Amino acid sequence: MKLTTVYDNEVYPEASATGLTSEWGFSCLIEVSGERILFDTGGDGSILLRNMERLGIDPGDPATIVLSHEHWDHTGGLSDLLRTNHDAEVYLLASFSESFKNKIKNPVIEVRGPVKICDRVYTTGELGTSIKEQSLVLETKGGMVVITGCAHPGIEAIMNAASGFGEIYGIIGGFHGFSDYHLLNGVKFLSPCHCTQHLSEIVSRFPDAYHKNGVGRVFTFE
Repeated sequence: MKLTTVYDNEVYPEASATGLTSEWGFSCLIEVSGERILFDTGGDGSILLRNMERLGIDPGDPATIVLSHEHWDHTGGLSDLLRTNHDAEVYLLASFSESFKNKIKNPVIEVRGPVKICDRVYTTGELGTSIKEQSLVLETKGGMVVITGCAHPGIEAIMNAASGFGEIYGIIGGFHGFSDYHLLNGVKFLSPCHCTQHLSEIVSRFPDAYHKNGVGRVFTFE
């Protein structure tokens, strides 16, 4: 299983020479069992497509696009991407606005509860109240790896939902204002990025589990 950060607030330092662009938002490509899934599309389509090109990712390849929540910094690149990719299924929350749904000509799958997307990839289903969001849960040999968008429902709620699939091994993505650090005890892999407000505290408390993220960062899991 391979994960590539395509869009983030900063470029991963070791990838800085490749001409990648950082901008507020998040997008991650998951490659598993012959499938390519794009989780979120960042905020700017031109940046998303340029980063994909420089990372050697064909925007027409992902068969599945999953949107965590309706905020622009996670969905803004969708329209530009779909001008190239006419076949990908778009997984979004049933609570997305009708105006947003009506703009999508690709096949749309509305998510309510937990769903298996493909081999070893699941969604938590819709979580939260004021801002509803879904996260992905990836099945690896070490345990479940959770990918969040912004974690508006709270890391605790996301972890509780993800635990229904198995023991949590890692968490990647936005942690928003999360500060209940004790909840991360025992989590072996942490890579907070994007909108994580207390990043430095997480890094200092969990130095062995922390892995820096950014555009161009690649993680592999068995």
